[in-house]
Amino acid sequence: MYFSKALCAASAIAIIATGAAQAETLTIATVNNGDMIRMQGLTDDFTAKTGHEVEWVTLEENVLRQRVTTDISTKGGAFDIMTIGMYETPIWGANGWLVPLDDLSDDYNVDDILPAMAGGLSYDGTLYAAPFYGESSMVMYRTDLMEAAGLEMPKAPTWSFIREAAAAMTDRDNEINGICIRGKAGWGEGGAFITAMSNSFGARWFDEDWNAQFDTQPWKDTLEFYVGMMNESGPPGYATNGFNENLSLFQQGKCGMWIDATVAASFVTNPNDSTVADSVSFALAPDNGLGKRSNWLWAWALAIPAGTQKEAAAKEFVEWATSTGYIELVAENEGWANVPPGARTSLYENPNYLEVPFAQMTLDSILSADPKNPTVDPVPYVGIQFAAIPEFAGIATEVSQEFSAVYAGQQSIDEALAKAQAITNDAMEAAGYR
Repeated sequence: MYFSKALCAASAIAIIATGAAQAETLTIATVNNGDMIRMQGLTDDFTAKTGHEVEWVTLEENVLRQRVTTDISTKGGAFDIMTIGMYETPIWGANGWLVPLDDLSDDYNVDDILPAMAGGLSYDGTLYAAPFYGESSMVMYRTDLMEAAGLEMPKAPTWSFIREAAAAMTDRDNEINGICIRGKAGWGEGGAFITAMSNSFGARWFDEDWNAQFDTQPWKDTLEFYVGMMNESGPPGYATNGFNENLSLFQQGKCGMWIDATVAASFVTNPNDSTVADSVSFALAPDNGLGKRSNWLWAWALAIPAGTQKEAAAKEFVEWATSTGYIELVAENEGWANVPPGARTSLYENPNYLEVPFAQMTLDSILSADPKNPTVDPVPYVGIQFAAIPEFAGIATEVSQEFSAVYAGQQSIDEALAKAQAITNDAMEAAGYR
């Protein structure tokens, strides 16, 4: 992609002084989400400013998690920068696996990062990853279908309303599914959704003594509601649908509602990509009147693995990609609706951005998420759609596979919950929690 000298100058940001004697080639692992793909298309701007080249390794979410975890835990050295999130960052920072980002330039303005994002990407008060974008989750829905169903979406809907509306909007003959939700196995895919949903039903992963809680009524209620609603109003094969699959369905006009990451709002309202862009609105993630909504908190962030031989150049890239200057670069090229959301306070003070129809709902969703108090009953862990312990990713991946087998009709809810209980308790006992 070509950028004029004027554009480069207009979007220039101060880069930290590195003293690097020569240009480097950085290898960056990232997820195949739209904002990251957009970043790749703008990388010429970074190269023009610094002389550094970039090689991208772009992977599906589950594959990315596996690759970067294996690489950093074995000191493989395959990547100079990794795209990771709020789950990995504090754990890997505590292990000494990441370069601290405690010397970023004054012009970068680290204090401008939203406190919810900075807190989730820090360990012991030190930032170990810089948020590329931040998100919660919310309801995205078709206003035309809602109106045709004779219903009006509340700003803060309940799950019972969502199920009623989904059934009313479903039109199988015209391939319109009332609701699209993740069912794909993977702790950060369908596992993240069902965990966040379960919070609003009063469920939790562990009690205060680290005993698994899948043998409790709230977890059964969660799965029975989810499966019942999706069988009534969800798309065929929802057991294998993750973020990108549901995004495609919604953009094609095949979903009445989609409950997922707030970052998707720019994609479903972009007329270049979405056939329903002019009839989309937003609401908070649903609740059940128990005091907890079913929205999560997450950031896709850039981190530098300890041991890289290109630390100085890597920090230059992290600053470039997560700066206010990068936000302005995207706005100049593709409009304010398409800038990376949810990471910086100043974005939500910018009158240009506040005109974007989903800006305030995104911020409201982020601010309503409380990772320190994620559940109705108390828990010993921090995290909403995950428990911030090293063992969680492995346990939750297995549990999500059992749940996806339910969605696919391969086993019963009771069978899956019994297996989840055993998987979790066995792993926690082996790890010394019990």
